[in-house]
Amino acid sequence: MSMGTDRILPRVTEYYASRLRDHGPTPRGVDWNSAESQHLRFEQLLKVCEPSASVSINDYGCGYGALVDYLASRGAPFTYLGYDASEAMIAQASALHAGRPGCVFVAQESELPVADYSVASGIFNVKLQFSDAEWTTYMLHLVDRLAALSRRGFAFNALTSYADADRMRADLYYADPLFWFDRCKRRYARRVALLHDYPLYEFTILVRL
Repeated sequence: MSMGTDRILPRVTEYYASRLRDHGPTPRGVDWNSAESQHLRFEQLLKVCEPSASVSINDYGCGYGALVDYLASRGAPFTYLGYDASEAMIAQASALHAGRPGCVFVAQESELPVADYSVASGIFNVKLQFSDAEWTTYMLHLVDRLAALSRRGFAFNALTSYADADRMRADLYYADPLFWFDRCKRRYARRVALLHDYPLYEFTILVRL
């Protein structure tokens, strides 16, 4: 981990543990407004994968494992490994998906294998008291990790800097989608897509390696 990650991750982990305590293993327990918006994010992220192929997926910041159920609803075969730094989240995810074949949850990033694809949903949104500069450094490190853990591609989302100014909150991070498109294009792969046409104040980046 980078020094910035060492400072930030414990605070982020405690924040999401508190959400889980307040709301349980629900969309609100991972800071989403509804199951519908959660599924819309999954739909965008999974555009990085072939829709009917059997794939392995790392879910980086998996929460209580809602992506497992969404993947199962699509009908295509998959193997899944979910990572979350919150042990409380991992305990909930493991209990909810006990007995599901090809599905494992871990609380240590070092236990993640290289998979066909890695996805991260919502992990870059809540910056708490950290500055934009600190959070950008943290995000740069984690996107590098997504790339390193992926054979065929990875995807992530973030709140957009194009959001209405009067709706922006000081504790949230609004990323510049053009910066992240350029960063991914120059650093990781030629095949990069920026999705900014779905009805949420955010964007999704797809990188095909």
